Amino acid sequence: MNFKKYLPIILLALFACKGSAQFGKNCELRQVKINLINPGLEYEMALGANTTFDVKVGIQAALDPLLPDVYSELGGFPAIAGQYRYYYNFEKRQRKRKQIYGNSANYIAPAVAVFFPGSRTIGTENVKGAFGYAGLVTGIQRSYDSGFNFSVDVGAAYYDGQFEGGIYPVANLSIGFIISEKRWCVGR
Repeated sequence: MNFKKYLPIILLALFACKGSAQFGKNCELRQVKINLINPGLEYEMALGANTTFDVKVGIQAALDPLLPDVYSELGGFPAIAGQYRYYYNFEKRQRKRKQIYGNSANYIAPAVAVFFPGSRTIGTENVKGAFGYAGLVTGIQRSYDSGFNFSVDVGAAYYDGQFEGGIYPVANLSIGFIISEKRWCVGR
């Protein structure tokens, strides 16, 4: 897989975020979460009043683009994934007296992920090597005073690796707990 293809997208997102970063009362400054569904850690940090950078490391369920029928089964692969989230309904939730603690809001996000499946047999051929995707998702995140947190997002992405690239669906589900936080939001 050619990681150099993804580097400009990641750098552009990071520099664009950093250049316009202005802290406000909406996003949590930072929070660390344990993901129980896709075992791993997640770190989300505020980049602006309504934007965050979210990165996950762990075992993630994903389509295996090397299978003859991509949609026939999901695999669990070691992965690293990142999203630049823009939360668009903090104010509406506050007007309705709903909490925004833990970035409880709806979002849209460019998303990237790289999977490291190791060696595996597909058909009669032994294959190895990483693959990844870059795309766009929309989702929701909710956090509760107990620290319980969940987020779900769906979208589409261009998958690439040691196969002919293509556009496939993306769906992410995180269920877990906030284990560390740096408060900024007033919505608790």
